[in-house]
Amino acid sequence: MSTVAEKEHTGNQEFYKADGFPKGLSRKVVESISHIKNEPGWLTEFRLKSFEVYENKVMPQWGFIPEAKIDLENYVHYVGTNQKKKKSWDDVDPEILRSFEKLGIPEHERKYLAGIETMNDSETIYANVKKELTDLGIIFCDIDTAIQEYPDLVRKYIGSVVTPGDNKFAALNSCVFSGGSFAYVPKGVKTPMPLQAYFKVTAESSGQYERTLLIADEGATIEYSEGCTSVQDKGTNFHTAVVELVALKDAKIEYTTIQNWKKNMYNWTVKRGICYENAHITWTDCNIGANTIKYPGIVLKGDNSTGDVLSLAFAGNGQVQDTGARIIHIGKNTRSNILAKGVSLDGGINSYRGLVKFESSSKGAYSHIKCDGLMMDDRSQSHAYPYNDVSGGQGSLNYEATVSKIDEDQLFYLQSRGLSEDDAKLLIINGFCEGVTKHLDVEYSSEMTKLIRMILEDGHVIEENA
Repeated sequence: MSTVAEKEHTGNQEFYKADGFPKGLSRKVVESISHIKNEPGWLTEFRLKSFEVYENKVMPQWGFIPEAKIDLENYVHYVGTNQKKKKSWDDVDPEILRSFEKLGIPEHERKYLAGIETMNDSETIYANVKKELTDLGIIFCDIDTAIQEYPDLVRKYIGSVVTPGDNKFAALNSCVFSGGSFAYVPKGVKTPMPLQAYFKVTAESSGQYERTLLIADEGATIEYSEGCTSVQDKGTNFHTAVVELVALKDAKIEYTTIQNWKKNMYNWTVKRGICYENAHITWTDCNIGANTIKYPGIVLKGDNSTGDVLSLAFAGNGQVQDTGARIIHIGKNTRSNILAKGVSLDGGINSYRGLVKFESSSKGAYSHIKCDGLMMDDRSQSHAYPYNDVSGGQGSLNYEATVSKIDEDQLFYLQSRGLSEDDAKLLIINGFCEGVTKHLDVEYSSEMTKLIRMILEDGHVIEENA
């Protein structure tokens, strides 16, 4: 890819080619992304207004901001593939295919998945939906396809849960997003098998900005899983996704992610869902590698709505994992549960940062919060920063937190029974994480075990993924 953008003329306008974007962010870059994707005018306007918000927003004040500030002018914000989406793995570029086969994706698709899409840098390179989904009226595709084929649905819901004005990163994603998943499940329908997506970053000094929008209509159920990874060792990469979940009356959404980034990735992601009457959302969020700032959120708007956030984070040498949850109780008799587990090793810093708020309307609301930190050595750190606002005075909240160092006596006992040090530590960590990992399906649970072993053996993740 050229480091200097090649340009082509279209009428009186000048646009960048998909494979030659320059570093930095400007109005022209935003317009060019929209032009390349042949987007409708309303979406171009959405992007440009978001760019104006981005320019006027300061860096977020809530959460950890690294001392080495990220200069977004040093990143390429769109990396095209110049390839059309494929519906058969046989048609995917062999080099890209090999990298995804290391993740086991084609095999997983054949055996377990109802629908799958894969994204390389800024574009979706493979998408396939099984006939069983189509027969049920389920829509599952990449967000770019949804904009073209289901514009009314996208226009109604995009930016409705995470607005461009939410913070600087939300505005950034809103003006340059490319790729990401879209799903709509009609009334009373349940996804028969998990919908699944994989996102991979390969380009040096680039940003990835997928946007995911999942809508469960009344009484519907969505089960969705995603995996993220990066392979570039040079320089740094930047990842800012926006995920919006909409669970209408009596609907249910289960969202699982395992993010296994290289250590040179900065991962600052905005994820939020909204629950209407009797609806439920579960976030299961696993973070490995990178410097991460991420607090999956749920707005419990409807009466009797419920939400769970299950968070797991590993911080290794030179890494900061600043993760947690945000839950806002608005409806009556709403209930939420947060379980956060953080493991720190080799001097890593792990922090739980959470907000639970009861609005004055949330009579009968209840929330339980538990965050646990495990430090594997004397150089690592574990912190908890809870923000609990019960000024509404209409509900009850329980909060508990523990921070501990790995038990040397327990480690010695396990080694005396014939286990190696790494196997003993793996057993202890698996037990510590069990409250979160038990909610993963068999494939993801197995992947987490492999990733944890890699962390222990090498002090950091050295492969693309398990």
